[in-house]
Amino acid sequence: MTSENLPVAIIGGGPIGLAAAAHAIARDVPVKLYEAGATVGTNLRDWGHVRVFTPWELNVDAVARSLLERHGWRMPPLGELPTGEELYARYLKPLAEIPELAAVVEVGARVAAISRAGADKVVSKGRETKPFRLRTARSDGGAREDLARAVIDASGTWTTPNPLGAAGLPAEGEVAHAGRIAYGMPDVLGRDRASYAGRRTLVIGAGYSAANVLIDLVRLAQDDPRTSVTWVVRGTNLVRVYGGGRADQLLARGALGWHLKELVDQGRVSLTLGFAATAVHEAGDALLLEGNTNEGPRRIGPADRIVVATGQRPDLGMTRELRLDLDPWLESVRALGPLIDPNVHFCGSVPPHGHRELAHPEPGFYTIGVKSYGRAPTFLLLTGYEQARSVVAALAGDMAAANAVRLVLPETGVCSTQFEPDVATGVECCSEPAPAASQSCCRVGARAKDKADEVVTAD
Repeated sequence: MTSENLPVAIIGGGPIGLAAAAHAIARDVPVKLYEAGATVGTNLRDWGHVRVFTPWELNVDAVARSLLERHGWRMPPLGELPTGEELYARYLKPLAEIPELAAVVEVGARVAAISRAGADKVVSKGRETKPFRLRTARSDGGAREDLARAVIDASGTWTTPNPLGAAGLPAEGEVAHAGRIAYGMPDVLGRDRASYAGRRTLVIGAGYSAANVLIDLVRLAQDDPRTSVTWVVRGTNLVRVYGGGRADQLLARGALGWHLKELVDQGRVSLTLGFAATAVHEAGDALLLEGNTNEGPRRIGPADRIVVATGQRPDLGMTRELRLDLDPWLESVRALGPLIDPNVHFCGSVPPHGHRELAHPEPGFYTIGVKSYGRAPTFLLLTGYEQARSVVAALAGDMAAANAVRLVLPETGVCSTQFEPDVATGVECCSEPAPAASQSCCRVGARAKDKADEVVTAD
Protein backbone atom coordinates (compact mmCIF):
# COMPACT_ATOMS: atom_id res chain seq x y z
CA MET A 1 0.00 0.00 0.00
CA THR A 2 1.47 3.37 -1.02
CA SER A 3 0.33 6.94 -0.52
CA GLU A 4 1.52 8.41 -3.81
CA ASN A 5 -1.90 9.37 -5.18
CA LEU A 6 -3.68 10.10 -1.91
CA PRO A 7 -4.69 13.62 -0.79
CA VAL A 8 -3.14 15.72 1.92
CA ALA A 9 -5.51 15.74 4.89
CA ILE A 10 -6.05 19.06 6.68
CA ILE A 11 -7.69 18.91 10.11
CA GLY A 12 -9.53 22.08 11.07
CA GLY A 13 -11.61 24.51 9.03
CA GLY A 14 -10.56 27.71 10.74
CA PRO A 15 -8.57 30.52 9.09
CA ILE A 16 -5.29 28.57 9.07
CA GLY A 17 -6.73 25.27 7.86
CA LEU A 18 -8.63 26.98 5.06
CA ALA A 19 -5.51 28.92 4.09
CA ALA A 20 -3.58 25.65 3.85
CA ALA A 21 -6.32 24.22 1.64
CA ALA A 22 -6.21 27.30 -0.57
CA HIS A 23 -2.43 26.96 -0.98
CA ALA A 24 -2.80 23.27 -1.83
CA ILE A 25 -5.42 24.04 -4.47
CA ALA A 26 -3.26 26.80 -5.94
CA ARG A 27 -0.42 24.26 -6.28
CA ASP A 28 -2.63 21.45 -7.64
CA VAL A 29 -1.96 19.33 -4.56
CA PRO A 30 -4.91 16.95 -3.88
CA VAL A 31 -6.38 17.89 -0.52
CA LYS A 32 -9.22 17.04 1.85
CA LEU A 33 -10.23 19.28 4.78
CA TYR A 34 -12.09 18.01 7.86
CA GLU A 35 -14.01 20.39 10.13
CA ALA A 36 -15.65 19.01 13.26
CA GLY A 37 -18.19 21.84 13.56
CA ALA A 38 -21.36 22.48 11.63
CA THR A 39 -19.68 25.28 9.66
CA VAL A 40 -16.14 26.33 8.90
CA GLY A 41 -14.78 28.66 11.55
CA THR A 42 -16.84 27.05 14.32
CA ASN A 43 -14.29 27.79 17.04
CA LEU A 44 -13.92 31.38 15.84
CA ARG A 45 -17.69 31.86 15.83
CA ASP A 46 -17.86 30.87 19.49
CA TRP A 47 -16.24 34.24 20.24
CA GLY A 48 -17.84 35.94 17.24
CA HIS A 49 -19.02 38.90 19.35
CA VAL A 50 -15.41 39.96 20.05
CA ARG A 51 -13.73 42.58 17.87
CA VAL A 52 -10.17 41.55 17.06
CA PHE A 53 -7.27 43.99 17.36
CA THR A 54 -5.82 43.16 13.94
CA PRO A 55 -7.22 44.94 10.86
CA TRP A 56 -8.48 43.14 7.76
CA GLU A 57 -5.16 43.52 5.97
CA LEU A 58 -3.57 41.23 8.61
CA ASN A 59 -6.43 38.73 8.73
CA VAL A 60 -6.64 37.47 5.15
CA ASP A 61 -4.23 35.00 3.58
CA ALA A 62 -2.79 36.24 0.27
CA VAL A 63 -3.48 33.08 -1.77
CA ALA A 64 -6.96 32.71 -0.28
CA ARG A 65 -7.64 36.32 -1.25
CA SER A 66 -6.50 35.65 -4.81
CA LEU A 67 -8.85 32.65 -5.11
CA LEU A 68 -11.75 34.65 -3.70
CA GLU A 69 -11.20 37.61 -6.00
CA ARG A 70 -11.37 35.33 -9.03
CA HIS A 71 -14.97 34.72 -7.98
CA GLY A 72 -15.85 38.39 -7.51
CA TRP A 73 -15.10 38.75 -3.80
CA ARG A 74 -14.02 42.16 -2.60
CA MET A 75 -11.62 42.76 0.27
CA PRO A 76 -13.21 44.67 3.18
CA PRO A 77 -11.62 48.03 4.06
CA LEU A 78 -8.05 47.20 5.02
CA GLY A 79 -7.95 49.24 8.21
CA GLU A 80 -11.23 48.06 9.73
CA LEU A 81 -11.20 45.80 12.78
CA PRO A 82 -13.66 42.92 12.26
CA THR A 83 -15.44 40.87 14.89
CA GLY A 84 -15.03 37.11 14.90
CA GLU A 85 -18.44 36.72 13.30
CA GLU A 86 -17.52 39.22 10.58
CA LEU A 87 -14.35 37.23 9.87
CA TYR A 88 -16.57 34.21 9.33
CA ALA A 89 -19.34 35.89 7.33
CA ARG A 90 -17.16 38.10 5.11
CA TYR A 91 -14.12 35.87 4.66
CA LEU A 92 -14.22 32.24 5.83
CA LYS A 93 -17.73 31.39 4.66
CA PRO A 94 -17.23 32.85 1.14
CA LEU A 95 -13.85 31.12 0.94
CA ALA A 96 -15.28 27.72 1.83
CA GLU A 97 -18.08 28.20 -0.72
CA ILE A 98 -15.98 28.85 -3.82
CA PRO A 99 -16.17 25.73 -6.00
CA GLU A 100 -12.53 24.76 -5.57
CA LEU A 101 -12.79 24.60 -1.77
CA ALA A 102 -16.41 23.46 -1.54
CA ALA A 103 -15.33 20.28 -3.30
CA VAL A 104 -12.76 19.40 -0.61
CA VAL A 105 -14.22 20.78 2.64
CA GLU A 106 -16.30 18.48 4.82
CA VAL A 107 -18.04 19.90 7.90
CA GLY A 108 -19.44 17.82 10.73
CA ALA A 109 -16.45 15.49 10.40
CA ARG A 110 -14.36 15.08 13.55
CA VAL A 111 -11.04 13.30 13.17
CA ALA A 112 -10.87 11.18 16.32
CA ALA A 113 -7.58 9.38 15.70
CA ILE A 114 -4.68 9.21 13.25
CA SER A 115 -2.25 6.37 12.68
CA ARG A 116 -0.21 4.74 9.92
CA ALA A 117 -2.01 2.08 7.90
CA GLY A 118 -0.93 -1.27 9.30
CA ALA A 119 1.60 0.19 11.76
CA ASP A 120 1.27 1.39 15.31
CA LYS A 121 3.59 3.91 16.95
CA VAL A 122 6.26 1.30 17.69
CA VAL A 123 6.81 0.02 14.13
CA SER A 124 9.71 1.64 12.27
CA LYS A 125 10.35 -0.53 9.21
CA GLY A 126 8.86 1.03 6.09
CA ARG A 127 6.90 3.52 8.18
CA GLU A 128 7.37 6.44 5.80
CA THR A 129 5.90 4.42 2.89
CA LYS A 130 2.62 3.69 4.65
CA PRO A 131 -0.26 6.15 4.25
CA PHE A 132 -1.90 7.84 7.18
CA ARG A 133 -5.19 6.39 8.36
CA LEU A 134 -7.72 8.92 9.74
CA ARG A 135 -10.64 7.64 11.81
CA THR A 136 -13.45 10.14 11.38
CA ALA A 137 -16.69 10.47 13.33
CA ARG A 138 -19.59 12.17 11.58
CA SER A 139 -22.01 14.49 13.37
CA ASP A 140 -24.87 12.37 11.97
CA GLY A 141 -23.56 9.35 13.86
CA GLY A 142 -21.67 7.75 11.01
CA ALA A 143 -17.98 6.84 11.05
CA ARG A 144 -15.34 5.89 8.52
CA GLU A 145 -11.62 5.67 7.90
CA ASP A 146 -9.82 7.66 5.21
CA LEU A 147 -6.27 7.48 3.89
CA ALA A 148 -3.91 10.40 3.27
CA ARG A 149 -0.35 10.84 2.10
CA ALA A 150 0.33 13.65 4.58
CA VAL A 151 -1.52 15.33 7.44
CA ILE A 152 -1.60 19.01 8.45
CA ASP A 153 -3.09 19.45 11.92
CA ALA A 154 -4.66 22.92 12.15
CA SER A 155 -7.35 21.91 14.64
CA GLY A 156 -6.51 24.62 17.17
CA THR A 157 -6.92 24.54 20.94
CA TRP A 158 -10.15 26.46 21.59
CA THR A 159 -12.21 23.42 22.60
CA THR A 160 -9.71 22.32 25.26
CA PRO A 161 -9.52 25.22 27.74
CA ASN A 162 -7.24 25.17 30.73
CA PRO A 163 -9.08 24.47 33.98
CA LEU A 164 -9.73 26.85 36.84
CA GLY A 165 -7.26 25.06 39.11
CA ALA A 166 -3.89 26.80 39.28
CA ALA A 167 -2.04 23.46 39.22
CA GLY A 168 -3.28 22.68 35.72
CA LEU A 169 -5.90 20.24 37.04
CA PRO A 170 -9.59 20.96 37.68
CA ALA A 171 -10.04 22.59 41.05
CA GLU A 172 -12.00 20.77 43.71
CA GLY A 173 -15.68 21.32 42.92
CA GLU A 174 -15.00 22.68 39.42
CA VAL A 175 -16.72 19.81 37.63
CA ALA A 176 -19.59 19.69 40.13
CA HIS A 177 -20.38 23.37 39.59
CA ALA A 178 -19.82 23.37 35.83
CA GLY A 179 -23.29 24.82 35.24
CA ARG A 180 -22.17 28.15 36.69
CA ILE A 181 -18.67 28.19 35.23
CA ALA A 182 -17.92 29.42 31.68
CA TYR A 183 -14.64 29.14 29.78
CA GLY A 184 -13.12 31.48 27.22
CA MET A 185 -15.16 34.55 26.27
CA PRO A 186 -18.91 34.27 26.91
CA ASP A 187 -21.06 36.83 25.13
CA VAL A 188 -22.12 38.72 28.24
CA LEU A 189 -23.65 41.59 26.24
CA GLY A 190 -25.50 39.31 23.81
CA ARG A 191 -26.59 35.69 23.87
CA ASP A 192 -25.38 35.11 27.45
CA ARG A 193 -26.62 38.41 28.89
CA ALA A 194 -29.32 36.88 31.11
CA SER A 195 -26.70 34.82 32.94
CA TYR A 196 -24.63 37.88 33.90
CA ALA A 197 -26.94 40.91 34.17
CA GLY A 198 -27.44 41.83 37.80
CA ARG A 199 -25.10 39.03 38.91
CA ARG A 200 -21.79 38.87 40.71
CA THR A 201 -19.18 37.56 38.27
CA LEU A 202 -15.66 36.48 39.04
CA VAL A 203 -13.20 36.37 36.10
CA ILE A 204 -9.97 34.36 36.35
CA GLY A 205 -7.12 34.96 33.91
CA ALA A 206 -4.57 37.53 32.79
CA GLY A 207 -4.72 37.54 29.01
CA TYR A 208 -6.65 39.24 26.23
CA SER A 209 -9.65 36.94 26.67
CA ALA A 210 -9.99 37.98 30.29
CA ALA A 211 -9.59 41.64 29.33
CA ASN A 212 -12.43 41.45 26.80
CA VAL A 213 -14.77 39.73 29.25
CA LEU A 214 -14.01 42.22 32.01
CA ILE A 215 -14.58 45.23 29.79
CA ASP A 216 -17.90 43.81 28.57
CA LEU A 217 -19.01 43.11 32.13
CA VAL A 218 -18.31 46.73 33.08
CA ARG A 219 -20.43 47.85 30.11
CA LEU A 220 -23.17 45.52 31.31
CA ALA A 221 -22.94 47.08 34.77
CA GLN A 222 -23.65 50.48 33.24
CA ASP A 223 -27.06 49.15 32.14
CA ASP A 224 -27.68 47.11 35.28
CA PRO A 225 -25.86 48.55 38.32
CA ARG A 226 -26.51 45.36 40.31
CA THR A 227 -23.83 43.71 38.15
CA SER A 228 -20.47 43.43 39.93
CA VAL A 229 -17.10 42.39 38.52
CA THR A 230 -14.19 40.73 40.34
CA TRP A 231 -10.92 39.91 38.61
CA VAL A 232 -8.60 37.22 39.97
CA VAL A 233 -5.04 36.77 38.70
CA ARG A 234 -2.54 34.08 39.65
CA GLY A 235 0.49 36.31 39.10
CA THR A 236 1.38 39.67 40.57
CA ASN A 237 2.61 41.59 37.50
CA LEU A 238 -0.08 42.86 35.11
CA VAL A 239 2.24 44.45 32.57
CA ARG A 240 1.46 41.70 30.05
CA VAL A 241 -2.28 42.23 29.93
CA TYR A 242 -2.01 46.01 30.37
CA GLY A 243 0.43 45.92 27.47
CA GLY A 244 2.63 48.53 25.88
CA GLY A 245 0.03 51.21 25.24
CA ARG A 246 1.24 53.50 22.47
CA ALA A 247 4.35 51.32 22.06
CA ASP A 248 2.15 48.47 20.79
CA GLN A 249 2.34 48.22 17.02
CA LEU A 250 -1.33 47.17 17.02
CA LEU A 251 -3.08 50.25 18.38
CA ALA A 252 -6.27 48.42 19.33
CA ARG A 253 -4.32 45.83 21.33
CA GLY A 254 -2.52 48.56 23.25
CA ALA A 255 -5.80 50.37 23.87
CA LEU A 256 -7.44 47.20 25.19
CA GLY A 257 -4.90 46.81 27.97
CA TRP A 258 -4.83 50.44 28.99
CA HIS A 259 -8.64 50.65 29.05
CA LEU A 260 -8.71 47.69 31.42
CA LYS A 261 -6.10 49.36 33.65
CA GLU A 262 -8.25 52.49 33.75
CA LEU A 263 -11.28 50.46 34.88
CA VAL A 264 -9.24 48.87 37.69
CA ASP A 265 -7.83 52.23 38.77
CA GLN A 266 -11.37 53.65 38.87
CA GLY A 267 -12.54 50.79 41.09
CA ARG A 268 -15.04 49.51 38.53
CA VAL A 269 -13.25 46.16 38.55
CA SER A 270 -12.23 44.65 41.89
CA LEU A 271 -8.77 43.07 41.50
CA THR A 272 -7.07 40.28 43.46
CA LEU A 273 -3.48 39.42 42.59
CA GLY A 274 -1.32 36.46 43.54
CA PHE A 275 -4.23 34.03 43.99
CA ALA A 276 -3.78 30.37 43.00
CA ALA A 277 -7.25 28.78 42.86
CA THR A 278 -7.66 25.35 44.44
CA ALA A 279 -11.39 24.80 45.04
CA VAL A 280 -14.94 26.02 44.34
CA HIS A 281 -17.58 25.61 47.04
CA GLU A 282 -21.23 26.50 47.44
CA ALA A 283 -22.19 29.19 49.91
CA GLY A 284 -25.96 29.25 50.00
CA ASP A 285 -27.04 30.03 46.45
CA ALA A 286 -23.60 31.41 45.48
CA LEU A 287 -20.05 30.16 44.94
CA LEU A 288 -16.89 30.76 46.92
CA LEU A 289 -13.45 30.44 45.34
CA GLU A 290 -10.69 29.07 47.54
CA GLY A 291 -7.00 29.47 46.86
CA ASN A 292 -3.51 30.06 48.15
CA THR A 293 -1.69 33.38 48.41
CA ASN A 294 1.68 34.43 49.78
CA GLU A 295 -0.13 35.30 53.01
CA GLY A 296 -1.81 31.90 53.24
CA PRO A 297 -5.20 30.42 52.21
CA ARG A 298 -7.95 32.82 51.18
CA ARG A 299 -11.55 32.79 49.99
CA ILE A 300 -13.03 35.11 47.35
CA GLY A 301 -16.73 35.64 46.80
CA PRO A 302 -19.59 35.11 46.95
CA ALA A 303 -20.12 34.97 43.18
CA ASP A 304 -23.02 33.90 41.01
CA ARG A 305 -20.89 33.08 37.97
CA ILE A 306 -17.23 32.30 37.29
CA VAL A 307 -15.53 32.89 33.95
CA VAL A 308 -12.30 30.97 33.44
CA ALA A 309 -10.13 32.75 30.86
CA THR A 310 -6.85 30.98 31.55
CA GLY A 311 -5.96 29.95 28.02
CA GLN A 312 -6.13 26.66 26.17
CA ARG A 313 -4.05 23.55 25.66
CA PRO A 314 -3.72 21.17 22.68
CA ASP A 315 -5.73 17.95 22.57
CA LEU A 316 -3.05 15.32 21.98
CA GLY A 317 -5.33 12.28 22.10
CA MET A 318 -5.98 12.33 18.35
CA THR A 319 -2.27 11.89 17.58
CA ARG A 320 -1.36 9.31 20.21
CA GLU A 321 -0.25 6.73 17.61
CA LEU A 322 2.02 9.20 15.82
CA ARG A 323 5.62 10.07 16.60
CA LEU A 324 5.54 13.69 17.72
CA ASP A 325 8.32 15.92 19.03
CA LEU A 326 6.80 18.39 21.49
CA ASP A 327 8.22 20.99 23.82
CA PRO A 328 8.09 19.34 27.26
CA TRP A 329 6.15 22.09 29.00
CA LEU A 330 4.39 24.11 26.29
CA GLU A 331 3.33 21.06 24.22
CA SER A 332 4.15 23.15 21.17
CA VAL A 333 6.25 21.80 18.33
CA ARG A 334 9.66 21.49 19.97
CA ALA A 335 11.53 23.90 17.69
CA LEU A 336 9.15 26.74 18.57
CA GLY A 337 9.25 26.24 22.33
CA PRO A 338 12.28 28.45 23.15
CA LEU A 339 11.00 31.17 20.80
CA ILE A 340 7.52 31.54 22.32
CA ASP A 341 7.97 30.50 25.96
CA PRO A 342 5.99 33.06 28.03
CA ASN A 343 8.39 32.45 30.91
CA VAL A 344 11.06 34.18 28.82
CA HIS A 345 9.47 36.86 26.63
CA PHE A 346 6.19 38.36 25.54
CA CYS A 347 7.09 40.39 22.49
CA GLY A 348 4.29 39.22 20.24
CA SER A 349 7.10 38.51 17.80
CA VAL A 350 8.74 35.24 16.84
CA PRO A 351 11.53 34.62 14.33
CA PRO A 352 10.48 33.33 10.89
CA HIS A 353 9.77 29.61 10.84
CA GLY A 354 8.27 27.14 8.41
CA HIS A 355 8.00 23.49 7.44
CA ARG A 356 11.24 22.40 9.09
CA GLU A 357 10.27 23.71 12.51
CA LEU A 358 6.68 22.45 12.18
CA ALA A 359 7.53 18.88 11.16
CA HIS A 360 7.76 15.89 13.50
CA PRO A 361 9.65 12.58 13.53
CA GLU A 362 6.49 11.22 11.88
CA PRO A 363 7.26 11.82 8.17
CA GLY A 364 4.58 13.87 6.48
CA PHE A 365 2.88 15.12 9.65
CA TYR A 366 2.84 18.85 10.52
CA THR A 367 1.26 20.95 13.25
CA ILE A 368 0.34 24.51 12.25
CA GLY A 369 -1.77 27.34 13.58
CA VAL A 370 -2.34 28.04 17.25
CA LYS A 371 -1.89 24.34 18.04
CA SER A 372 1.74 24.66 16.96
CA TYR A 373 2.14 27.07 19.91
CA GLY A 374 0.75 24.53 22.39
CA ARG A 375 -0.07 26.33 25.62
CA ALA A 376 1.73 29.54 24.69
CA PRO A 377 -0.36 32.71 24.10
CA THR A 378 -0.27 35.59 21.60
CA PHE A 379 -0.65 33.71 18.32
CA LEU A 380 -1.52 35.89 15.31
CA LEU A 381 -3.10 34.79 12.01
CA LEU A 382 -0.10 36.12 10.10
CA THR A 383 2.03 33.46 11.75
CA GLY A 384 -0.34 30.68 10.73
CA TYR A 385 -0.63 31.88 7.14
CA GLU A 386 3.14 31.79 6.70
CA GLN A 387 3.24 28.36 8.32
CA ALA A 388 0.59 27.08 5.91
CA ARG A 389 2.38 28.54 2.90
CA SER A 390 5.71 26.95 3.80
CA VAL A 391 4.31 23.52 4.70
CA VAL A 392 2.19 23.22 1.55
CA ALA A 393 5.13 24.33 -0.61
CA ALA A 394 7.22 21.55 0.96
CA LEU A 395 4.51 18.97 0.30
CA ALA A 396 4.34 20.20 -3.29
CA GLY A 397 8.09 19.64 -3.64
CA ASP A 398 8.93 23.33 -4.03
CA MET A 399 11.67 23.44 -1.42
CA ALA A 400 12.99 26.84 -2.47
CA ALA A 401 9.64 28.40 -1.64
CA ALA A 402 9.20 26.24 1.45
CA ASN A 403 12.53 27.37 2.87
CA ALA A 404 12.09 31.07 2.05
CA VAL A 405 10.16 31.95 5.19
CA ARG A 406 9.36 35.58 5.98
CA LEU A 407 7.53 36.72 9.08
CA VAL A 408 7.38 40.12 10.76
CA LEU A 409 4.76 40.46 13.49
CA PRO A 410 3.51 43.65 15.17
CA GLU A 411 5.08 43.73 18.62
CA THR A 412 3.23 44.32 21.86
CA GLY A 413 5.68 46.89 23.17
CA VAL A 414 6.28 44.60 26.16
CA CYS A 415 9.02 42.12 25.51
CA SER A 416 9.94 40.10 28.58
CA THR A 417 8.81 38.81 31.93
CA GLN A 418 12.22 39.87 33.26
CA PHE A 419 11.14 43.51 33.35
CA GLU A 420 13.30 46.51 34.01
CA PRO A 421 11.20 49.66 34.52
CA ASP A 422 11.91 52.60 32.27
CA VAL A 423 11.82 55.44 34.76
CA ALA A 424 11.54 58.09 32.06
CA THR A 425 8.42 56.65 30.45
CA GLY A 426 6.90 54.62 33.24
CA VAL A 427 6.68 51.69 30.82
CA GLU A 428 8.27 48.40 31.79
CA CYS A 429 10.07 46.96 28.80
CA CYS A 430 12.88 44.69 27.79
CA SER A 431 15.55 43.13 29.92
CA GLU A 432 17.50 42.80 26.67
CA PRO A 433 16.76 45.93 24.61
CA ALA A 434 17.09 46.06 20.86
CA PRO A 435 19.93 47.99 19.23
CA ALA A 436 19.45 51.75 19.31
CA ALA A 437 18.78 51.98 15.58
CA SER A 438 16.09 49.30 15.67
CA GLN A 439 12.37 50.00 15.76
CA SER A 440 11.83 46.81 17.76
CA CYS A 441 11.17 46.76 21.48
CA CYS A 442 13.58 43.94 22.22
CA ARG A 443 16.53 42.16 20.67
CA VAL A 444 14.53 39.08 19.65
CA GLY A 445 12.14 41.29 17.71
CA ALA A 446 15.02 43.04 15.98
CA ARG A 447 16.50 39.68 14.99
CA ALA A 448 13.12 38.61 13.60
CA LYS A 449 12.91 41.70 11.42
CA ASP A 450 16.49 41.25 10.21
CA LYS A 451 15.88 37.61 9.40
CA ALA A 452 12.71 38.45 7.47
CA ASP A 453 14.87 40.34 4.97
CA GLU A 454 16.88 37.23 4.23
CA VAL A 455 15.95 34.46 1.81
CA VAL A 456 16.51 31.32 3.80
CA THR A 457 17.93 28.40 1.84
CA ALA A 458 18.96 24.94 2.91
CA ASP A 459 20.44 21.83 1.38
